[in-house]
Amino acid sequence: MLQEIINNQNKEFSKFAKSVTIPLAFVFLIWAIHFSQIIFNMPYAHYGILPRKLSGFVGILSAPLIHADFSHLISNTPTLLILSVAVMYFYPTTSLKVLTIIYLLTGTFVWLFARQVYHIGASGIIYGLLGFLFFSGIFRRDNRSIALALLVTFIYGGLIWGILPGVKGISWESHLFGGISGIIVSFIFRKEDPYIKYEWEKEENGEAEKDEFN
Repeated sequence: MLQEIINNQNKEFSKFAKSVTIPLAFVFLIWAIHFSQIIFNMPYAHYGILPRKLSGFVGILSAPLIHADFSHLISNTPTLLILSVAVMYFYPTTSLKVLTIIYLLTGTFVWLFARQVYHIGASGIIYGLLGFLFFSGIFRRDNRSIALALLVTFIYGGLIWGILPGVKGISWESHLFGGISGIIVSFIFRKEDPYIKYEWEKEENGEAEKDEFN
């Protein structure tokens, strides 16, 4: 019994460690890029997304890595880290596909439809992750996804106002299209990474005996 508990704890620790690795590496990368702007006195804003301009198309890849200042970077870092770790941990099979599609789809939508100014920062990805986690609860309807959706809403629900225009210097389009991308991805992968019920959950739902005789 004790050995089983230890083995389960080791598995959970290993799973968590894997979930943290890529998000930490990404955060390290965006911080390194920001410091390089300062060290070499070379602002990278022109590598952002410039909608409907061929020269701005590269921004789909580079824009989330670039931030205007430390305030911009610091405000994005904890939320980006927490949400990306949540996706990696709770949806391990599809997490890399989810993150990649949200990254590219958000940037593509911004390039196609946003105002013709440079758009930079990782906030579009943050809204994509929020959209994915929340709507996964709606589309999947299992205990884990619903609980995670409610938790995300409780902690980050106030960010919904970020999709509205009006604040100067804020790319509300990135927020809006990030959220839309997250919704699309949550629907695409709604049947993957299925939630495995524990025995106590089956007993509560009256499923335990049925499972034993089928």
